Amino acid sequence: MTAGYLNLIALSVTHHKVFSGQEVHMKIALLALLGLALGTLGGAALGIGAGLAWVEIFKTTSFEGYSGMLVFFTFMPLGAAIGGIGGALLFAIIAIRDAEIAIEREPVRRHDR
Repeated sequence: MTAGYLNLIALSVTHHKVFSGQEVHMKIALLALLGLALGTLGGAALGIGAGLAWVEIFKTTSFEGYSGMLVFFTFMPLGAAIGGIGGALLFAIIAIRDAEIAIEREPVRRHDR
């Protein structure tokens, strides 16, 4: 009975050490910022592509650069905002789930014969 009790104590201490602390929160925040940056860049690129497609499909006039202003002042900022929010949320969710299932790996045992 003593061995089982000691194992439970060891598991609870390990569990507490893995799940609490500032390191986990910093990891989540850092990955969320990384997702924000990558999502913003990707969203802006997709916004430019969508804006160029819009200009071609709907034959937007190019009078005084109207079609270029439409793409770079409407579609690119919208794409960047949507991509940034989506990337930050996606990376934060991945980081939170990774922190929840963090398990200390046991060292690989060699089979010496």
